[in-house]
Amino acid sequence: MTNILRRGSCNIAVLYSEGTLTKIQMSTQTVFHKITSKVLQDMKNSNEKITMLTAYDFSMARIFDEAGIDVLLVGDSAANVMAGYETTLPITLDHMIYHTQSVVRAVKRAMIVTDLPFGSYQGDSKQALASGIRLMKEAGAHALKLEGGEEILESVYRLIQAGIPVMGHLGLTPQSIFKFGSYTVRAKEEQEASALISNAHALQDAGCFSIVLEKIPAVLGKKVAEALHIPIIGIGAGKHVDGQVLVMHDMLGISKDFAPRFLRRYLDLYSQIANATTAYVSDVKAQKFPAEKEQY
Repeated sequence: MTNILRRGSCNIAVLYSEGTLTKIQMSTQTVFHKITSKVLQDMKNSNEKITMLTAYDFSMARIFDEAGIDVLLVGDSAANVMAGYETTLPITLDHMIYHTQSVVRAVKRAMIVTDLPFGSYQGDSKQALASGIRLMKEAGAHALKLEGGEEILESVYRLIQAGIPVMGHLGLTPQSIFKFGSYTVRAKEEQEASALISNAHALQDAGCFSIVLEKIPAVLGKKVAEALHIPIIGIGAGKHVDGQVLVMHDMLGISKDFAPRFLRRYLDLYSQIANATTAYVSDVKAQKFPAEKEQY
């Protein structure tokens, strides 16, 4: 009989055979039945990297969850990759609820974090709380992510006081793209880097359980991760942060036009899907599909 135990940061297979006890180390990844904010903190404390991907639908969320992703982000990037908008600004709270509901139905293990979309929390903290409650109650999100620092602290406080876990987001914040004017690397200059560090501390002090840092110098990402006790997740923030996040369409090569330095494509699904579709069209036109064995 084999039993899997969690010990430190490795999985141990314990084999019972004729009264003897044999221990075999299987892997260096800790097995958790359910990822929570406490688990993420434990992972940082034990120097185990955190994995995070975006997800917007049932089918992909189920694959990612079963593959062992720690955190699934229902990102407002759905505006870009699912709806074809140029920015994340047009997506609504109702859209985010719909996508989150789809992901929640698929997931058994991963923590599900949902972006509060533009216009649903910047106005005042009461609006933020009302938006957050809808995402938690109607959609089943486990936590929310908000972009910004000191300017949104009141909303962060109010959400956390209501029992809603909050993940921060600093650096390049896509909801503010028209303020920035471009998607270039942020916080390269000392003044902006200092402000980012100050905002990171403010978010931590407000009670955020984690912060995403997007498109900043790697040395700054390392500095923030070492200075704060909560997990720091990077997207273009170097390798010395506590975890990494990518947009699924970019990582899987479904999107072909977006190619920043920080992106590694693990598949080229755009070409594979296009080739499969071309083959399907050809077979139907040539009456090769369906074949005799594919009919009733």
